[in-house]
Amino acid sequence: MELKYTVKENNIYKKVQDVLIKEFELSNRLLTKLIKNKNIYLNNKITDTRAKININDIITVNLDIEEDNSNVVSTKMELDIIYEDEWFIIINKPPGIAIHPSCMHYKTSLSNGIKYHFDKIGLHKKIRPVTRLDFNTSGLCIFAKCEYIQEQFSKQMAENTFKKEYLCIAEGILDKKSRHHRTSH
Repeated sequence: MELKYTVKENNIYKKVQDVLIKEFELSNRLLTKLIKNKNIYLNNKITDTRAKININDIITVNLDIEEDNSNVVSTKMELDIIYEDEWFIIINKPPGIAIHPSCMHYKTSLSNGIKYHFDKIGLHKKIRPVTRLDFNTSGLCIFAKCEYIQEQFSKQMAENTFKKEYLCIAEGILDKKSRHHRTSH
């Protein structure tokens, strides 16, 4: 997992850190981790973020930082994977399963199944649910495979550019007719 930027002729950036903050929108917290792990490169060489940049320079950020995810028990379960790439995974969550482990769902949450899946593909990352659904609700849930993608999804949700739509199927007779208008998420 990496981000790459080539400095163009109409360059407005002076230093590596300008690209990291403005082009990649890295948070200070993640930037600190990347610096500590020496995962920032200028023309394929580890660099200081204060290094000056020139036209055609290539700034690369390696997001493959191993993380401790031992706080979640790995549990083999059938996952209905709708989509998966190197950045995130989308699971069709059935009703009757929790997203997060808890005292009642210590080994049976969707996060436990994701941990097993991550172990199977050799991904040593924290379990990062981006979207959540209630225990008895079915639907699509997104899990980010790295901190950067989780931050990007969170930013989209805060800016209301990430849209979620819900479809409800009810059975039986409803006592009252009601229309609730909600803003989209």
